[in-house]
Amino acid sequence: MEIYLVGGAVRDELLGLPVKERDWVVVGSTPEEMLRLGYRQVGRDFPVFLHPKTNEEYALARTERKVSAGHTGFVCHAGPDVTLEQDLMRRDLTVNAIAKAIDDSLIDPWGGKHDLEARVLRHVSPAFVEDPLRVFRVARFAARFARLGFLVAAPTATLLRDMSTRGTLRELAAERVGAELAKALETDSPEVFFDVLRTADALDDWLSEVTHAAELSVARVVPRVADAEQRFAALGWELELDAVERLCGRLKLPREWLELASTVTRDGRALARYRALEPASLFARLKSAGGLRRVRHFERALAVIGALANVDLTVLGVLATQLRELDTAGLREAGLDGRELGEALDRERVEIVAAFLE
Repeated sequence: MEIYLVGGAVRDELLGLPVKERDWVVVGSTPEEMLRLGYRQVGRDFPVFLHPKTNEEYALARTERKVSAGHTGFVCHAGPDVTLEQDLMRRDLTVNAIAKAIDDSLIDPWGGKHDLEARVLRHVSPAFVEDPLRVFRVARFAARFARLGFLVAAPTATLLRDMSTRGTLRELAAERVGAELAKALETDSPEVFFDVLRTADALDDWLSEVTHAAELSVARVVPRVADAEQRFAALGWELELDAVERLCGRLKLPREWLELASTVTRDGRALARYRALEPASLFARLKSAGGLRRVRHFERALAVIGALANVDLTVLGVLATQLRELDTAGLREAGLDGRELGEALDRERVEIVAAFLE
């Protein structure tokens, strides 16, 4: 049995970046031997095991053969006869196909170290085209490493375009595309994710509503909001509400993502220019954006809108707190309840908004 550190851990270590998790490949072993040594098998499709002490993933060296459409349409072969080089060959990019032995020596049959130094994202082999999810993975890696100067190699860019124009992206599950989008939005340059996909003609199947202007909106909020959900909501600054709804529905994104993006779309530009609104209009926008009942949602929306418009909207949060905490005792003592109480309360709130705007 030989064990090697592989993939992202080796890549990030060579780039001088923090290593968040480590994955290992085991050559020359069998599932029975791994279980006998105390490893715990996870999943049924791939021979992956958890270390008995560290819980890190150890996968038997394997090869894959494409048998049907989609991201999961592969038959896996793992056995003691599979070499490290064969295992590395099935990986997506050369920079992810470097292994490190226990003595710290590198095994790099596909030139990944050279591509790291050249700041190039290059596919390992022609088998790259068998997995359509790799179009989105490459775009995501381009976004993650853009600040280091990485670019997609021209031959790989051509493959991405070929895969897109053949319609293979439609084979993917919405959840997998959504997961790649979420990871891309957490990078330092999420707009690069969309740019790579646009260059590859890969937006049409899943992200057709995303315009270049919407991409730039995402880039604008990066210095001020780090949350993927909030960065997604920035797309709404340039999109119509029905476009946001279609996009979220197609990707099966969480309801919270839809609601936050919808608030930015519907109320964002008005709230950014709140000084120009009449008191009743500002009150209606605050209410629509969740200022009276959904405090966290409202605060997160204000953070996105403020970043997009480059204005400090903290005062709107303070105003919304005043409106929420307005004492209703006097109105109740006057005998008001139900609808009448609500209307009277809103009139008082509008008066507070008017005083705020003076």
